[in-house]
Amino acid sequence: MTPSRRIGGLPRGAWRLTRRRLGWLDESWRSLIVAVAVGALGALAVEAFRRVLFALEFAFVGAQGGHLVAAAQHLDPEARLLAPAIGGFAAGLLLWLAARNAGAAAPAHGGDYIEAVAVGSGLLDLRGGLRKVIASLLVVATGGAVGREGAMVLTAAMLASLLGRRLGRTIELRLVVSCGAAAGLAAAYHAPLASAMFVAEILLGSLALSQFGPVAVAAVLSYGLTTAIHGPLPPFALAPLPQPGWRQVAWLLPLGLLGGLAGAGFLRWLGFARSWFARRALPPPLAFALGGLVVGLLSLWRPEVWGNGYSTIERLLGQPLGWRVVALVLVLKTVAVGATTGSGAPGGVFTPTLFVGAAFGALFAASLQALGVTQVFEPVYALLGMASLLAATTRAPVMAALMVFEMTGQYHLLAVLLPACVVATLLSRRLHPESVYGLRQTVAPAGRRIRHPASAASSHPAAADAIGKT
Repeated sequence: MTPSRRIGGLPRGAWRLTRRRLGWLDESWRSLIVAVAVGALGALAVEAFRRVLFALEFAFVGAQGGHLVAAAQHLDPEARLLAPAIGGFAAGLLLWLAARNAGAAAPAHGGDYIEAVAVGSGLLDLRGGLRKVIASLLVVATGGAVGREGAMVLTAAMLASLLGRRLGRTIELRLVVSCGAAAGLAAAYHAPLASAMFVAEILLGSLALSQFGPVAVAAVLSYGLTTAIHGPLPPFALAPLPQPGWRQVAWLLPLGLLGGLAGAGFLRWLGFARSWFARRALPPPLAFALGGLVVGLLSLWRPEVWGNGYSTIERLLGQPLGWRVVALVLVLKTVAVGATTGSGAPGGVFTPTLFVGAAFGALFAASLQALGVTQVFEPVYALLGMASLLAATTRAPVMAALMVFEMTGQYHLLAVLLPACVVATLLSRRLHPESVYGLRQTVAPAGRRIRHPASAASSHPAAADAIGKT
């Protein structure tokens, strides 16, 4: 068999036979079978990305197992200052040279799976997406204040897109890419239910069983393979927390309102940072390096500004920290995230948003202690802060509540998390019309929800985390 007769590593005849066999099935079964394949691909893609990233982090800054903050603490001040700037410059140079070779005026931001699914047909620019993934690896591995999970989800979505294009008209490409995004998110966060809801609330804007079923299958299968590799423990394993009493609940719901205010403020800060860098019109290498330099400067004060905030969330949930330390780290980390994402450096804001929420909730708990309302540190406030901030920025309250209880294993708190997330979403939407993804939601006459980009920000890499844009 000659290479010219092979597509995607398989002979043409094999793909034709696969499409023919799938065509014999009805649409529902066809979608489920493809979802199983996409779920497996997503889990393997995230695992491969994680191993490459950890190897780069060890090579560049000596980080072990993704713990960038610990690595920053042991680096010389000069290395801590310059590492994020050098990584940003390298990532910007990669995208800038690729854009020049393509004859474009700006770096290609291909591979935007949020826009491809929410407002498009699901077709992804695979070359542009691959460049974005590599650039994200460079930024994250050198301490950039963005999430690594966004590129993980993008990698899974691109593999799903490639599979969907090979299968042709036997399957809806938009649904296949949605399954890939859910699989990538489930593997990255160990949260299959939240990942399926992420796709339903943000990408598809629908809970139709014909679409939600395959997405859920892909997410659950990806999660299953990931736990087979790493074990079933959630990312933030906590001892079971007591069921909140009515006095505690009375303070948790106002925290949801404050979370809505903080979420709208965080979105405005990210928008301001993007506008500031856009007005400077710097070439991508210089813009990315400037954002990294800001992170390096702030890390000389507090090394916690490095990375996506994962290790600091662990500390906030596991032990009480002084309110002054929490407030300082929160301010510096918020500035660092704005500088990195505002410069255009590819990476996600999903996990940094969880950090901002956890810190906000911890400060709220410290205030209650100072007022004598509570006597001991209670992690439940940090958990609610995480959920409410995530809901306020993504405008996906069900996903946010599910995400936090799956990541911590505190299933009994869902009844408290969900109302607070709904309140935070409603207030944030009132104060800021766009979500972190640059998408607005309108309602068609028939009642079907429609997603559309509110501005050019919808394709900005700052939104990519999911989450990619995750």
